[in-house]
Amino acid sequence: MQAFTIHQGLVAPMDRDNVDTDAIIPKQFLKSIKRSGFGPNLFDAWRYLDPGEPGQDPASRKPNPDFVLNQPRYQGASILLARSNFGCGSSREHAPWALEQYGFRVLIAPSYADIFFNNCTKNGILPIVLPASQVAQLFDATHAFQGYRLTVDLHRQVVIKSDGSELPFEVEPFRKYCLLNGYDDIGLTLRHADKIRAFEAERLARMPWLAQQRIG
Repeated sequence: MQAFTIHQGLVAPMDRDNVDTDAIIPKQFLKSIKRSGFGPNLFDAWRYLDPGEPGQDPASRKPNPDFVLNQPRYQGASILLARSNFGCGSSREHAPWALEQYGFRVLIAPSYADIFFNNCTKNGILPIVLPASQVAQLFDATHAFQGYRLTVDLHRQVVIKSDGSELPFEVEPFRKYCLLNGYDDIGLTLRHADKIRAFEAERLARMPWLAQQRIG
């Protein structure tokens, strides 16, 4: 996955509590066996006025002009500001896939559902927890100033506002290590690829009959 160090981006406000994963990526899009192509269907039921199905051309659909991500001022946003308990509901990993493939690298909210939070960090998205009062101030600033941007410095663990003031946030050391280095679970394992190959070679040298075994 893409490493995360410092990110500066346009902020989009998702001003709702308890946004669940079925709202983030509706269930009909989970039929795909691929791990790509979910961005166009992020928040599908809110983003479009007509029902969506897998494989449908987004250009043929009717966008909801009142939905925040369809408003011109938020086009290209890469930081999503949210309210409490973001990502609740089912544990589908497709939700962070859809957010990342749309273009979001950072989420800021007072709280998240645990499994969704874990899935985000494993897919290169940094979910930041800030006090509700600070999140409310960011909502006010985002609504008040068109083109409102934030800078997120993971090394220093701060959100830097447009006036230069900083909001510190906590992140577990292991999650920080993985994000800074771009390690998902597979990447963590591949750090030891040489040792794994050496072990397999030594194992087959001791037990060569294993190479002849067939499964099924």
